Amino acid sequence: MSKSTSSPLSRRTALAGAGVAGAAAAAVTLLPRTPAAPAVAEVAPTKAPEGGGGYRESAHVLHYYRTTRV
Repeated sequence: MSKSTSSPLSRRTALAGAGVAGAAAAAVTLLPRTPAAPAVAEVAPTKAPEGGGGYRESAHVLHYYRTTRV
């Protein structure tokens, strides 16, 4: 009986490699896509009041007051 030139080990390696490549390709297609980050508009800094005190009711301050209500 004549023996083939390729061994079963190389055939197994090739099939395993093809399986890994197929699984990687499937995983990439199933990954969620992240949307691009929106551009952030620059806000011009405001001048401090002449009489002193820099408090102003910004969105951040109003949010803080809403969260502290009981």
